Amino acid sequence: MDRNEIRQRLKTLKTEKGIASRAVGEARKAGRDFSAEVERVKVVSRQIRELESRLAELTSPSADSEQKQPPAPLPPQFSRQDLPAGNPQGLHPVELDDAERDAWVANHPRATIYHTSAIRRVIEDSFGHSARDLAFRDEQGEIQGLLPMIEMKSRLFGHFLVSMPYFNYGGLLANSVAARDRLLQEAADLAGNLGVEHVEMRHCFDELDLPSRSEKVAMLRPLPDNAEQLWKDIGSKLRAQIKKARRHGLETRIGREELLSDFYRVFSHNMRDLGTPVYGIELFQNMLRHCSSSYLVLVYRQGKPVSGGFLLGWCNTLEIPWASTLRSANRYDANMLLYWTVLESAIERGYRVFDFGRSSRDSNTLRFKKQWGARPQDLYWHYWLPEGRELPALNPNNPKFRLMVEAWKRLPLFVANRLGPGIVKDIP
Repeated sequence: MDRNEIRQRLKTLKTEKGIASRAVGEARKAGRDFSAEVERVKVVSRQIRELESRLAELTSPSADSEQKQPPAPLPPQFSRQDLPAGNPQGLHPVELDDAERDAWVANHPRATIYHTSAIRRVIEDSFGHSARDLAFRDEQGEIQGLLPMIEMKSRLFGHFLVSMPYFNYGGLLANSVAARDRLLQEAADLAGNLGVEHVEMRHCFDELDLPSRSEKVAMLRPLPDNAEQLWKDIGSKLRAQIKKARRHGLETRIGREELLSDFYRVFSHNMRDLGTPVYGIELFQNMLRHCSSSYLVLVYRQGKPVSGGFLLGWCNTLEIPWASTLRSANRYDANMLLYWTVLESAIERGYRVFDFGRSSRDSNTLRFKKQWGARPQDLYWHYWLPEGRELPALNPNNPKFRLMVEAWKRLPLFVANRLGPGIVKDIP
């Protein structure tokens, strides 16, 4: 059946269900056996659910996008690039100044904002960790490879190098196989000298002969030329939820530092509810100071912030590294208005792709992002490990941390906000 046939059949079944329900009531009043009528209500209800599920699949934004939209070009940091062999003998280690480094990163097809000196400064200023960057030039003085790394050390979580912690992307950039392999060798040598437990590199490609994890995907949504087209593309269900939020008087604001305290109020409350230690507000202050493409979107109800997102742009892609909504605002669909406003602002600012961030495969967050038309892009986190050591498991699903998560949810908010930054700075 097509959509119109399903809708017509649903209309008939709902009428039939109403008749059967009334028959149950009449039989109960008359003192007659009404088991047959109850069974009929159950059968019709099941048929309605099945048809409604089928209709939702046919009318979902992801289904529409698959039928109507050609595959979107991936942003530069997700592009595939075959590396030439190169000359391993002609590479020399070098320390790069910020200007030269950022100019090279800006022109590399696999680069992200997390390879820039701005993010290194954000991490140093916010958490006090040491940067351990590796870079090489060739005999002509041209940069051929870069691997930015952060050294993290704590009694609770261990000692390791990450490229890059706290964010979804990072990893090595190279112009040749020789430069790539030389970076990996230098990283292994550095790891051995420092005595770290592992080196983690976060990539959007899988072409390294190293152990890796690939449980996560990035969810990317190509953006149309204008908000009017986006409004049509997202489908009637999402449009109705956005309209509902507006009917409840929810309002949105876009800004930077002037909205930060309101964003942090929502973010810290939501992180406590999830059982996760919260970053200190200094991280977001430093992001706004060092990254000119960053900004905030807030949703308010009766003058109070209830939902917020932190946005970060790079090339043609706008990413939302952090977003939170108070649970009390879910009934007003505040989250839907937040994401609509974010996507609308992305189009207005000229971005071509929206990055909803990473999700576990087959998770509720992935399904939420998929309904907006986002599609999964595999992520690969590669590891150098000392001989005999297993892959690390620094995540909430690790039984080692599960009790801590449940206990954290019960902390008073002011206690969680006081303790959280000292803990989360050591969790990559």
